[in-house]
Amino acid sequence: MRHGETKGDKGEGIVTAEVSSTPGHPEEGVKTAGERDGAMKGERSSLTNRCTFQIKADRATSLVKTLLFTAISLPCGFKELYHVQDALRVMEKWRRWKKKPSAYEKLLSSIINTADGDNVSEEEDDDSDEAADAAEELDGAVEGSSEDEDPVEKGEQKKQEDEFTDKTGEAEFSLELNLPADEEQEKHDATPGVELNEVDVNGISNGSKIKTQWSRLGVLHCSRPLERFSAVAQPLSLPLPLFHKTLQPRWRSLSRSSERGDTAGLTDLQDELLRLMGSYRDIYYPECSVLNRLAEARQVYCLHALNHVLKANSRVLTHNAVMKESKSRDEDEFRDQGLTRPKVLILVPFRDGALRVVQTFISLLESDGKKMDVSNKKRFKDEFGEEPGSKPAAQHRPDDYQAIFSGNIDDHFRIGVSILKRSMRLYSPFYSSDIIIASPLGLRTLIGVEGEAQRDFDFLSSVELLVLEQSDVFLMQNWEHVLHIMKHMNLQPLDSHGVDFSRVRMWNLNNWARFYRQTLVFSSIQEPQISNIITKHCHNYRGQVSVKNFCKTGSICQVLVQLPHVFQMFHADSFIDQEDRFQFFLHKVLPQYRDSVMSHTLIYVPSYFDFVRVRNYLKKEDVSFCMLSEYSSRSEVSRARYYFSKGEKQFLLFSERFHFYNRYTIRGIQNLIFYALPSYPHFYSEVCNMLQLGGSDGVSSFTCTALYSRYDAHRLAAITGAERAASMIQSTKSVHLFITGEEK
Repeated sequence: MRHGETKGDKGEGIVTAEVSSTPGHPEEGVKTAGERDGAMKGERSSLTNRCTFQIKADRATSLVKTLLFTAISLPCGFKELYHVQDALRVMEKWRRWKKKPSAYEKLLSSIINTADGDNVSEEEDDDSDEAADAAEELDGAVEGSSEDEDPVEKGEQKKQEDEFTDKTGEAEFSLELNLPADEEQEKHDATPGVELNEVDVNGISNGSKIKTQWSRLGVLHCSRPLERFSAVAQPLSLPLPLFHKTLQPRWRSLSRSSERGDTAGLTDLQDELLRLMGSYRDIYYPECSVLNRLAEARQVYCLHALNHVLKANSRVLTHNAVMKESKSRDEDEFRDQGLTRPKVLILVPFRDGALRVVQTFISLLESDGKKMDVSNKKRFKDEFGEEPGSKPAAQHRPDDYQAIFSGNIDDHFRIGVSILKRSMRLYSPFYSSDIIIASPLGLRTLIGVEGEAQRDFDFLSSVELLVLEQSDVFLMQNWEHVLHIMKHMNLQPLDSHGVDFSRVRMWNLNNWARFYRQTLVFSSIQEPQISNIITKHCHNYRGQVSVKNFCKTGSICQVLVQLPHVFQMFHADSFIDQEDRFQFFLHKVLPQYRDSVMSHTLIYVPSYFDFVRVRNYLKKEDVSFCMLSEYSSRSEVSRARYYFSKGEKQFLLFSERFHFYNRYTIRGIQNLIFYALPSYPHFYSEVCNMLQLGGSDGVSSFTCTALYSRYDAHRLAAITGAERAASMIQSTKSVHLFITGEEK
């Protein structure tokens, strides 16, 4: 970095200054690199050595204290120490002048200035003058810090911002500059609830749990963190939410269609989901697959999200009108906003999912022949729709594969949506958006990691509704991205972003936003990693509802080939059982298949970390094997399938993600080893049915071995059925045999 250059923004500039301990003016301590090298010669080493400090704004205070301690320890006189302190004061004034205060620092400074405004001393006035002088003195040292930035880097940053945003139409969709229409001048409670106190917040981690049964959702496990709030009982105990006037025509048509039994109306499932969502409890619904119930759930949560946003915005606009007419007011009465504007975050795996969400929004807002004014609609369809000719040639794939990978399957995107009155704006900047629709990867690249200069997550500080659609697909992408986003939800913003603190709700100022956030998680499978989102990262004071229905008949019933299934249970002390599983596989399972007679063996590994571990072991032992993973190239896939089908390789190491993204048919399988049970239960039957595609003279040679522990109860129940799984886990025997298929 060049001398005197600053890097970054938001007060994280690096200032390179020099502090001289020799008598003279304070500004003589700030010199260029050439002057510094010349002045170093001939001066006393103990007193005149220049110290170059790189001061980050967020660490300036601690560094200044360290410098003062160092200066005091120098063997110099009072005058020399005085000038050291002068130079340090210049640097400290520069830090105060250059650094952007955080939102809470601005709020705190405004309170202090109000309380102490009448007691400003002359010394403080002198300090303010010194701050201005210090800024001028150091202006030369950092001159051109913003102008000297690499134009290529700035251009790339601007191009990346323009890729996802459109900054036109800011005034039209601004909440601060607009007033409500005549029919909207009424108060709307966007988030029904109460103001919490310290006792409530400290007691949220406790509470009771109950179990209830609903007609369509099935068994519900409900938690009630605060005992003073009622628990979930039957559906009729929870009323349907009150809808905003913009949505009422569409809602009435849906309700009338439901009463007549029309397919266009709300189903019983949607009615129960809507009642739960209207209570603002967290919901985990793991029976929502792309082939069944996902479209129903999407329509309901889109209706709920629009209702939440429209009521919140109407309340802000109504208060704008009241405040404009009345000068004297109670500020607490008009606290109707968060620290940032985005209220809803919807995570979907692919661009096609975002397209369907926006299309659902438009269909819900357009009613009685009234069309929505949607800006950037053409650009949105071009970027999120399926490109002509991009669809591959017709291939035989399962129905769920066709449904998941239909349309645009790009997984790097994010888009802001702002809604005001009867207009919708796509590609709005995040801090002007009401709803953010993104993929985990698209947000992860923006959030970044600690230490990166260009990162931003303030827009997540006031999210009140979080939706995760197709969470099981996130497991097949990169689950770490989801966890990274959850860790940055509802944190204190680093900048004020122009917020009016007199309009900010107290629970946002108290950093209690996470206790008010509702989280909706939809998945097609019961998986501990997904349920962990609700149990570990959600703290909703209203409680949580999880749907838990076990399968009576598992996917093993869909296996058509005559095959003995041997389920071997190993002992594990915790859910993290990778080491126990690996050792059991090495010593109990693999030796049975090392014989050349047991050729054509496919090893199915769900976790990529386990895949790498087994791969490394097979390489170390010089075992004849080939492998297929999500990172295999097309040529590697072709070679591996050929070598395995011809018997040139004894083992085929097969990852679950490869099967998820490709669904290739593997020929020549005679023996199956499930290193762990598949995440998707139908993957078990799909892989087992590959054995009937040839490669063996007689069906009697087919074998199948599956490993499991007592922590695999959900996966085991989905494959064998709930009753069988319970008996297998509780049994004293470690080996269980099932035989499928008809005898010929």
